[in-house]
Amino acid sequence: MRAIQMSEVGGPEVLRLVDIDQPTPGPGQAVVEVAAAGVNFLDVYHREGRYSVPLPFTPGAEGAGTVVEVGPGVADVAVGDRVGWVEIPGAYAERAVVDSSRLVPLPDDIGFETAAAVLLQGMTAHYLVKDAYPVQGGDTVLVHAAAGGMGLLLTQLITHLGGRVIGTTSTTAKAELAKRAGAAEVILSSAVDDLAAEVRRLNGGQGLPVVFDGVGAHTFDASLASLRTRGHLVLFGAASGAVPPFDPIRLAHGGSLTLIRPSLGHYIADRSELLRRAADVFEWVRSKALEVTVTGRYALSEAAQAHSDLEARRTTGKLLVVPGAAAVGRREETQS
Repeated sequence: MRAIQMSEVGGPEVLRLVDIDQPTPGPGQAVVEVAAAGVNFLDVYHREGRYSVPLPFTPGAEGAGTVVEVGPGVADVAVGDRVGWVEIPGAYAERAVVDSSRLVPLPDDIGFETAAAVLLQGMTAHYLVKDAYPVQGGDTVLVHAAAGGMGLLLTQLITHLGGRVIGTTSTTAKAELAKRAGAAEVILSSAVDDLAAEVRRLNGGQGLPVVFDGVGAHTFDASLASLRTRGHLVLFGAASGAVPPFDPIRLAHGGSLTLIRPSLGHYIADRSELLRRAADVFEWVRSKALEVTVTGRYALSEAAQAHSDLEARRTTGKLLVVPGAAAVGRREETQS
């Protein structure tokens, strides 16, 4: 079968299309024919070596497809089941092996592309607004990169919960997308000298109770400066690079601030919690509280291009690798 493999860490060019043996399931495992794989910054972190992985390695920590074979002792799924998964690598391939306990059965009204586009980021948004910082009606919240795949979902959910979103984007076109998702105010990050001062101006001169920051190095200082006394910085990603080490006394000087660096895996470690969060996400999709926007579909041979486009912020919404897609005419980029 065909799969993307990396034999070294580095730039997008290390992602190579290869022919490998068909996978076979071990005890408690299932083989899934991949219909679609989500493209996420987690895949970039694996490729860059920021998160260490064994080599050779097939990226793709989010996928959806059909179970075609099961190993001994599998009771959670059966051949023919439509399933999705997150936080298990190997989705950039025609087939993937996944522990059956980590597979999420898909409702009949949730398609493969929708599942691959929403599960990882949807469940991340779920734990961010429900657990990392429980958003309350009336909260004004800063969301960085509000027109990205994660930012659009967060903006919709916070608005659904009664919060008010101030978003940041890099272009006016992206600002319009964020506003359509529910953002009350959008700041063009390249057009202001003091982002935190602009955030406070838009909030009546006051700091915010929480900032959701998936950008990292480029926004960290402004995020801290945007918070009120006893505010919360939820740092859930590092799209612009890792935050340099800092003295925790900064949190005290900023007003007894709280910093959390959460990870989805810790919020879905138990299967019952995994299924509960997935069910909530599917219900939000069903009720239109979440609208999934797929803006790029790439063949396996275009995986490197998908990573390049994601890192360069040439796209908005969600990107997918579709193993069955032809390599021509599948991308639907939104240029910055």
